[in-house]
Amino acid sequence: MSAPQTTTPLHVIAVPYPGRGHVNPMLVFSRLLAARLPPPAAITIILTDEWLSLIGGPAAPPPGVRFRTLPNVIPSENGRAADFVKFLEAVYTKLEEPFERLLDELEMPATAVIADTYLPWAVDVGRRRGIPVCSLYTMSASFFSALLNYDRLPGEEGIEDELLVKFIQGHSSVRLSDLSSFRSLHKPLQLALYATKKSTQAQCLLFTSAYELEPRIFNSLRSQLPLPILPLGPIIPYVTPQHTNLKTPSHDDDDYLTLLNSQPQSSVLYVSLGSFLSVSRAQMDEIAFGLLASNVKFLWVARGESSRLREMIHSGGGDDRGMVVTWCDQLKVLCHSSVGGFLTHCGWNSTMEGIFAGVPMLTFPIVVDQPVNGRLIVDEWKVGAWLREDAKNGGVVGREKVSDLVKRVMDLEGDESVERRKRAEMLRETCRRATEEVGSSIVNLNDLVEFLVKVKKTLPAYSE
Repeated sequence: MSAPQTTTPLHVIAVPYPGRGHVNPMLVFSRLLAARLPPPAAITIILTDEWLSLIGGPAAPPPGVRFRTLPNVIPSENGRAADFVKFLEAVYTKLEEPFERLLDELEMPATAVIADTYLPWAVDVGRRRGIPVCSLYTMSASFFSALLNYDRLPGEEGIEDELLVKFIQGHSSVRLSDLSSFRSLHKPLQLALYATKKSTQAQCLLFTSAYELEPRIFNSLRSQLPLPILPLGPIIPYVTPQHTNLKTPSHDDDDYLTLLNSQPQSSVLYVSLGSFLSVSRAQMDEIAFGLLASNVKFLWVARGESSRLREMIHSGGGDDRGMVVTWCDQLKVLCHSSVGGFLTHCGWNSTMEGIFAGVPMLTFPIVVDQPVNGRLIVDEWKVGAWLREDAKNGGVVGREKVSDLVKRVMDLEGDESVERRKRAEMLRETCRRATEEVGSSIVNLNDLVEFLVKVKKTLPAYSE
């Protein structure tokens, strides 16, 4: 006798790129999506064994969400910066086979896959199996547009200051020079270009940005591409921090909250230069000395350099002005009333959290998408100031410049600072409206749910 046929339940597979700035937004997004899918729908998040341990294991996942893992066939998260090209190549070539094998082992067949854009093989897996794939882009739409239209850009030297809008529709402030540092990284660039092009073969493109933050870019992409383009952001842990922060418990936790609670409004500068691509030791020293010279209170998150920086601040007599910690709840810090500025490397998740918190930023972009994000922060949205504008220049920014700009950004009375803070508050409200029930991002999320339900109905029933 043939097995009885039953209606195919909605089962979404979510698979993030194995990097801190990609896993977090996928976890937040999965939580948002699970809350809106019709029962008995389910979401299975697929991580490497290492990444499941980094997020604290499978205990207490959000309702409707479960975890499955892939073996650690790629280099460890702890050492990927040492040979980034090797790590990228492993992600592009070694994860596809165990991922597809896992799909065969699932108790409930997948009805859709939501994969990070930088897992281009997911599109091919979906095509082979007749499963629709949505590509989730965890960087700015502006950077996506630049990569998608890369072949339109000139290769000549000497025109780095040209605006991208001269070559690509939708851009207004980004320059060719903002791509220079990434263009010099041949293999990572080629892999990113391949993934970007491959994502246009998916059935849907999702973004962690909000439409109102990059409207001209989204309008241009929608005119250029035939598939649905849905900005859902800012996709940050404002919904469920208990499920989305990658926390390493530390004795510093109570100390930094005590510091913030004891300071006047908008008086503390929060400093975080990222967890992966960081700055040189010489540059770290100049930033530390500059912060001390500014006399501005600061909270600095620095994982690998925390002990050395603490000693520098102590020897410089700055114990009453600054604190260095190895971890903090970044969004909680940025939203704290005592925080009045953010010295940032301009990673997209940090950029979105800074915008959502309404905090002016001091930008120190390093490479990849960060210079583009810095351009949006300073020249497009006008909520920040450049500490380091030219990311292709490896020179060290001196302590005098650091001190001067820190004082200017943290000034609560200067005309420039007052205007910047007004703009930051406006963008904060823009993000809040986008994530309200009738906001653009939630409307797009509902459209995604409708899309997933619709494509599920076209799949054949499965046998129990």
